[in-house]
Formats: sequence, structure tokens, C-alpha cells
Amino acid sequence: MEYANGKMLAEIVDGVGTATFNQPEKRNAISVAMWAGLAEILDAFAADPAVKVVVLTGAGPKAFVSGADISEFDSMRGDADAQQEYDRQTSGGRAKLAGFGKPMIARIEGYCLGGGLNIAMQADMRIAADTAIFGAPAAKIGNVYGLEMARKLVSLAGAAHTRMMLYTGSQINAAMAERIGLVNQVVPAAALTETVMAMARSIADNAPLSVAAHKKVINEALKDPGDRDVPGIQAAVKACMDSSDYREGRAAFMQKRRPAFTGS
Repeated sequence: MEYANGKMLAEIVDGVGTATFNQPEKRNAISVAMWAGLAEILDAFAADPAVKVVVLTGAGPKAFVSGADISEFDSMRGDADAQQEYDRQTSGGRAKLAGFGKPMIARIEGYCLGGGLNIAMQADMRIAADTAIFGAPAAKIGNVYGLEMARKLVSLAGAAHTRMMLYTGSQINAAMAERIGLVNQVVPAAALTETVMAMARSIADNAPLSVAAHKKVINEALKDPGDRDVPGIQAAVKACMDSSDYREGRAAFMQKRRPAFTGS
């Protein structure tokens, strides 16, 4: 299906929902309309029980997302007040992405820069082609990233590498991104889709309540202790322990067969 006048695409196959940033002529730079399209796609994926895991990807081999659509900067991000309005218009998509409850994989090929890097970091896992290029070049145009992106980058790559990337605005290759923890795995470009889909399907085959609970626990573990949703964690654990899927998982293990999970 098409969203944002075809600049965002959505597809569901074998329990995997794929959202594609589809502006290859601009290296998939994300516009305000594309943010709205992404929010619609994520809402649809969240509501569809057939979708067990989501893959984010860019159209073509040149870019995952090369950043925000700079053609909108003068009209929408020309000064601090305009930036506030831009943030308001894109806040829905960013909130949907940050709060998405199902597991998400970023399939990264080509450039993954600026806002595109922030999108990739919101995913639970990042699998990159060996040709991928990463960077956060805001300092090169006098812009600045906010707390959300800085916090994510520090949590993945550490403060030292975050300072290097943000202060210099320099780009790093896929091997360096893997070494500093920015991506989970680097594979040859020819094997990227196969690797990502194999991982996605392995997640989709697992018990949905268990996967969702693990995502909840991990996200809460990354917060300051006082901000953690302990009752929410306890409820997620209880739901798993009382689920028919847990009973099915134990029975399948004893009977040496594949479990048939239902998400209940």
C-alpha cells in the first residue's frame, strides 16, 4: 500500500510488515508528509495481529534515509520558531516510532545520515550492508540534534564516539559502525535482504507476548530507575506466565515439535 503520495510504502508478508522510505531520487530524505505516512503505517501494523515484526528500509541501494528533506529547511526550519512548528508537525510520526510495541529491524543499505540515523536507532536491531555509510552532519550546516537523538547515540556507541560523530560531522563506514556498537551486524549487500528477513521470521515464529514483554523490559531497563514502569513490567511478565502460549511452549519442548503460538 502507498502512503504520503507514494513516498512511503507498506507491505505484509509472512508476519513481517515492511515500511519503505520511497524517495530514492533524494536518497530517501524524509519529508514532513513522509513522517505522517510513517505514522499511518505504524498504526496499521500495530493494529494488525498478523504483523509480528516490522522492518524499516529505504528504496534502492543508495540510501536507507539520508536525513531530513533539506528542500523543506528554508520554508519549515528557517529559524528556532519554524523549527518548533516542524517538530510539532513531525511529532506524531516520531512518537509512533519511539513507542512502537512490536519488534523492529532497520535494514540499512547506503547512506544512513542525520535524521535517518535517528530513525534507525529507534529500531530494536540494525542490520547493515557492508557498503552502508553512517553520519550525523548537523554541525556542517549549523544545525543541532536534540536530546532524544543524543541519548540514543550515547546508549549505543558511547559518549566518546558520539562526541566524535557530532562534533566533526564526519561519516563512518559499516565496519566502524559495527565495531562501536551502532549496528548489530554487517553483511555483504547481496545478502542483506536474506539476512534481515531470516531474522524477522525467526522473531515472528516466537511467542508474541514473550517478545513484547522482552521489548518492554529492555526499554524500561534503559531508563533511570525512578522513571521505570515497574508495574507494567510485572503485568507483562504475569501475562506471559499465565498465557496459553507458555503452556504450548512447554508442551512442544517436551514433545520435540515446533510450538504453535497464538499470542494468547
